[in-house]
Formats: sequence, structure tokens, C-alpha cells
Amino acid sequence: MSEHIAYGDHPDQFGELYRPTAPEHAGVVVIVHGGFWRARYDLDFGRPLARDLAAAGYTAWNVEYRRVGGGGGWPHTLDDVAAAIDHLASLDVDTSRVVAVGHSAGGQLAVWAAGRNDARVPLAGAVSQAGVLDLRTAARDRVGETAVPDLLGGPPDAVPERYAAADPTARAPLAVPVVCVHARADDVVPFAQSEAYVAAAASRARLVEVPGDHYTVVDPQDMSWTLVRDALPDLLAARLPG
Repeated sequence: MSEHIAYGDHPDQFGELYRPTAPEHAGVVVIVHGGFWRARYDLDFGRPLARDLAAAGYTAWNVEYRRVGGGGGWPHTLDDVAAAIDHLASLDVDTSRVVAVGHSAGGQLAVWAAGRNDARVPLAGAVSQAGVLDLRTAARDRVGETAVPDLLGGPPDAVPERYAAADPTARAPLAVPVVCVHARADDVVPFAQSEAYVAAAASRARLVEVPGDHYTVVDPQDMSWTLVRDALPDLLAARLPG
């Protein structure tokens, strides 16, 4: 069972809060769904993960945000994710230990959010599941067709300041640890996206290669999700899992 909680006035500015059903409260995990930032994809993708986290003793905050084609794009999509995370400070939850987990485009948003300097609720770390983390390369290589230019309002040479602000690889390394979980056989978001981020982040990030494809990483029955869940205690303590 979850609580539907608005963090803004737009219909897509809400989240679903899952409280832990296990005895121990282990921290808060923000779930950011993917879908190339497009309106036709929503937080349904995050619900199985949120339920699994609650059963493991975590508070899960499965967030929705304005997407391209539904009032989103630059800067609204990023602003919404920031606002959703900061809204945790207004809820009856312990915000002393919070991490973000994001899949695909949600990986970009989760890692971007972990680098905010003005956060009311700072993140202790982030997990990118097959994330789009190198936006300049993704735009050039048409990852998701026109998904990246649609999000940022143009190609890198037209709006370079937006890419500089939103691109996790350009902003690496962060002050907090990042774990990138990615399948080499992923044919939606190339494995090289995570490789580029980890190379730029050096000792502040770790790449975990897993079997499967783009979607097995968000299957709560798959070993790749078990790896994510097992990494959370270290991330919540602002440590890079070893």
C-alpha cells in the first residue's frame, strides 16, 4: 500500500510513498523511472521496485515528474525531480539518509540530482540502472532517437549550457558515490554510456556489469536488482560499495 502525495500543482507532480513493512527502517530510496523523459512512460515501472524495497525495510519514494510531451522538458523535468526529493523534508520520514535509484533516463535524473548544491534534502549517493549518463554522446548517436535534444531543447552546439548543467558525465566526479549497473547486451541504452560516466568519475563511481538487457535491471526477481539492493547500505552511508 502506498500514499499518493503531491509535491506541486501540476497533475504529474506527485509521488507514491511506500513505508517499510519490515521491522527495521533502513533509509529512504527515491525511485526515478525512465522512458527517455517522454510523457507516455510513467512511474508504473518503479512500483515493483518500491514494493520490494519496502519489504526490505526501506522507505521508497516513487516519483512522477513532467515529461516531454506533457509539460516537461528543460528545465521543468529536472526541476520536478529536485522538488520531489526536497519534498521529503515535509513528510514524516527520516531524511538523514537518502539515495536515488534511476533507470534509463531516470538514471540521468538520479545522478544529476545527487550533484545538486542547493538541495534541501541532499542525496548520499545514487544508482544508475542502464542510465543515459553521457548526454552529448547520446544526442550525437541518437540514443532514443531525438530523446536528448527533445529534453534539452536542441543539440549540444545549440544549447551547450543546458548540456553542461544536465549531463552527468560532464559534471563528474560528484562528492557522493555513484554505482552504475548495466548489461553489456543492452540494445536500448549502450553500455558505453555507463563506461563513459565511470571513467569521468574515477574513484567516485563503480560500474557493475550484469547479464540480461535494458529491462532486466528493473526486474525485482533478477540478480541485477539484488546487486542494487545490496549496494544501498553503503550508499546510504555515503560509501562506494566495494
